Amino acid sequence: METVKTNTTVDARGLACPMPIVKTKKAINNLNPGEVIEVLATDKGSRADIQAWSKSSGHQYLGTIEEGDVLKHYIRKGGSVEDQEETKFENIVSNEELLKKLEANEDVLVLDVREPAEYAFGHIPHAISIPFGDLENRMEELDKSKPILVVCRTGNRSDMASQALASKGFTKIWNVVPGMSEWTGPTETQVK
Repeated sequence: METVKTNTTVDARGLACPMPIVKTKKAINNLNPGEVIEVLATDKGSRADIQAWSKSSGHQYLGTIEEGDVLKHYIRKGGSVEDQEETKFENIVSNEELLKKLEANEDVLVLDVREPAEYAFGHIPHAISIPFGDLENRMEELDKSKPILVVCRTGNRSDMASQALASKGFTKIWNVVPGMSEWTGPTETQVK
């Protein structure tokens, strides 16, 4: 199991509702959009509370890991430009088309450009994880001769990643839209 990379941790162990949410709200305000917060809690009701609060406040609930009596909740701060911008990269493939290619065992590479915590809580089997922020320095890890299908949560980070790859001479690039937010195919996880 990989450890989930986070930007900050909130310790709400021993606190009952509503304190885990109160502490999380305060801490998430200090994060930039897209960054991930880990909330440590012992209140069993905090799983439903954190999940509901994340959705209602525009943040992305990634998941929860149980370690003994401690629940480790992971939330990605929302409010980033990626949620509003339209895609601009012309080569687009739908989630359904990507699923058909995978089911037909086509020789394609799925590149997941989400943050490591997003990838850890659920990704397309065999997808390569290179977060968008690391892509510029890691492009040499990709095979230019293979079709590369780029996926993120909504199709916007993957749009920017597709444009970046095309600018560096990659010619077989497709942006997967709408991405993992509506993916219905198989997924793997790296957390327990």
